[in-house]
Amino acid sequence: MKPDPAQEMTKALRDGGVRVTRQREALLRVLTEAQDHPDAAELHRRARTLDDSLSLATVYRTLSVLEREGVVLRLALENGGARYEVADAPHHDHIVDLDTGQITEFRSEKIEQLQREIAAEMGYDIVHHRLELYCRKKR
Repeated sequence: MKPDPAQEMTKALRDGGVRVTRQREALLRVLTEAQDHPDAAELHRRARTLDDSLSLATVYRTLSVLEREGVVLRLALENGGARYEVADAPHHDHIVDLDTGQITEFRSEKIEQLQREIAAEMGYDIVHHRLELYCRKKR
């Protein structure tokens, strides 16, 4: 049987000394099941179906804790909003549709190789990077 990602994250947080309340468990469940990149308000809406005592303030506080612990990645987008995704996904980049706000994940080995080459030419090793393309659909 495949391990439950929300339970694995809960265990890792507890092992790291982070208190995991039932509200945090609800938010972790929603994050691990998300197929998109929800903002805090959308995470709140979804998590309230699991625990109706969850407040938006608790969602924001919990997201800060989860980000600090490296469990969640915050995508601070140019269009003003922050979106969230779990940090255990394989590396990928994002295309942000400026008209709809939809975020599409992609991976390009050509881009990855070019970034490594540029960093090496300038005397660096890449430790971490992020690429977000802000686009409009061709008409």
